[in-house]
Amino acid sequence: MAETLANPTVSVVIPTYNRAHLLGRAIQSVLNQTYQDFEIIVVDGGSTDNTEEVVKSFNDPRIHYIRHDQNRGGSAARNTGIKMARGEYIAFQDSDDEWLPEKLQKQMKVFESAPPEVGVVYTGFWRIECDKRIYIPSGKISRKEGNIQGELLKGNFVTTQATVLKKECFEKAGMFGQRLPRLQDWELFIRISKYYEFKCIDEPLVISYFTPVSISSNQRALVEAYGLILEKHYRDIAKSRKLLANYQYTFGNILCQNGDLGQGRDYLIKALRLYPLNLKYIIATLASLLGEGAYAKVVRLKRKIRSIDA
Repeated sequence: MAETLANPTVSVVIPTYNRAHLLGRAIQSVLNQTYQDFEIIVVDGGSTDNTEEVVKSFNDPRIHYIRHDQNRGGSAARNTGIKMARGEYIAFQDSDDEWLPEKLQKQMKVFESAPPEVGVVYTGFWRIECDKRIYIPSGKISRKEGNIQGELLKGNFVTTQATVLKKECFEKAGMFGQRLPRLQDWELFIRISKYYEFKCIDEPLVISYFTPVSISSNQRALVEAYGLILEKHYRDIAKSRKLLANYQYTFGNILCQNGDLGQGRDYLIKALRLYPLNLKYIIATLASLLGEGAYAKVVRLKRKIRSIDA
């Protein structure tokens, strides 16, 4: 234990804000790991509840508590934790999620035999939303490890809570983007995938809970974040005509669903110009011309058809 305290191999960063009622479970799931060579860095974004009291109740010298004077968001908290980390490897846990006991051990075992170009080892996870349980990454992902930049550009299937990264990844690719109000992990992994390969442990070793009050439910933040990602990674996205069209369609669809039919229609038309015979693009563009109500009906119909097919 003394050696771990002085020089931990893994630094586990937990950002939190007013999650005192859930934070204890997250911390305990880290302490329950079969792999014990770690430190825990809890970064509190200025909570007004008893978060500090919960953290200190564990009375474990491996746990460090850092408090921001105000809530600057999850990315700022994670970046603070990375800067404070003493470990060669960085892992992340969210204050409302759980790790299964063998998560870290299995990931560090992969790193032991992995070539130097591997910078990230991630696991599968269960996403719990109400009474639904979804396993990610799905079987539809064609390439889950190695050079996965092309696959990540299509969409994210990695979550921070399921990863262990070499600390050098952040020195090479940069930290979490603090301008992004959502999708920060996806944008970070796109950058890291330009320099490092990924390894996947394709089994659920994390349980991630979706709650309506979480940042994931903020649709306006989604609009802003998706637009920033499209702008920042446009050059790589545009290398594939099909991928670019899908980004433009998706962004246009998000904008239309959030009431911005004018700008949304512009992106839908851009997608349609690239693929004039794509039925999905045609229907979405026509629906955007009929007004917000008509567009909402088309979206509901599409979801209903998708649920029947599932």
